[in-house]
Amino acid sequence: MISDSTHKHNFHTHTYRCKHAAGDVGDYCKVAVELGMETLGFSDHSGLPDNRWPGSRMPYDDVPHYTAAIEQGQRDFPQLTVLKGMECEYIEEFHSYYEDELLGERGFDYLVGASHVVPIDGQWTGAYEADWDGHSLRAYADYTVNMMETRLFNFIAHPDLFGNCYRTWDADAQACSRDMLVAAKELGVGMELNALGFRKQAMQKPDSPFPLYPWMPFWELAADIGAPMIVNSDAHTPGDLQACAGRAHMVRVDLGLQQMDLSTLTRRAA
Repeated sequence: MISDSTHKHNFHTHTYRCKHAAGDVGDYCKVAVELGMETLGFSDHSGLPDNRWPGSRMPYDDVPHYTAAIEQGQRDFPQLTVLKGMECEYIEEFHSYYEDELLGERGFDYLVGASHVVPIDGQWTGAYEADWDGHSLRAYADYTVNMMETRLFNFIAHPDLFGNCYRTWDADAQACSRDMLVAAKELGVGMELNALGFRKQAMQKPDSPFPLYPWMPFWELAADIGAPMIVNSDAHTPGDLQACAGRAHMVRVDLGLQQMDLSTLTRRAA
């Protein structure tokens, strides 16, 4: 069994600004140092120029405050590599915001792609909101592949998130997953094995019909294809920085998954 304490690098960390997490940058950095961690990347949900989805994202006006908090953490905790990231849905009209403002002007180290909300037949639909069919799943896969093809994102957060709204590992699930994983391999984009999913599974109601995530057939297919992957804790409190990470790393080892090159996440900060 791999201990959670072996998890020395976490690139998926949220602050109170996303409205469903607790703690600020300094709180996480303090705990990371106490745990002997080496790298802590922050990836709060991106504030967007039109302030859409305000229930789970910071206002756009908070982006400079978030940036300043991370930069203060870099100064206050020199023994820890503190990185500046953002978790983003890809919205084509905001391409220059991600590329020119976040990665450019504000000097972000990396961006995380995420498909919490997906355009299905012209309507943004949440992966927590519905009981999807094969058509919806195809839209999810196409959207995620398109996000990777922009080359803006270093890794995709919980790519098997569709386990929240799709019931069965069937031919559609396999085909759509294969498309995402093949694209990840060809483009060199990491696929995240998300330890928060294990914590959610532990709290799942007995009558839930959904497998949630991590969905093991997805990761078995990832191993067959050789897609690059990354383990993250998806911390929403400072105490989550290593939570269930050992279990996620055990899946990585047992399946022979190929870890992505972590230096691609730190090169900007070097």
